Amino acid sequence: MMTKILDRLVKQLKAKGKSEKVAYAIAVSQLQKSKNLKKNSTKPTAKGIKQGNKTPSERAKLRQAKYTNKKVSDFKYNKKNNRATLKA
Repeated sequence: MMTKILDRLVKQLKAKGKSEKVAYAIAVSQLQKSKNLKKNSTKPTAKGIKQGNKTPSERAKLRQAKYTNKKVSDFKYNKKNNRATLKA
């Protein structure tokens, strides 16, 4: 069984045309690099568990808040394109 964050990333990579094996290797490498998975392991870190439990809306709003230096509450989520935009 894969962790939520690893499973989600593998699915995204497969949707972009990567084979299961390649998608898994890329996902593990990137998640270890970002410290969402423990080094030389597929076990999640506390950060990985926290990130894996977030909804797409939460992740999109946090991503935009980080890039724009605004508050998460300043954004609304569009589930059709998985983007957060500033509230009008």
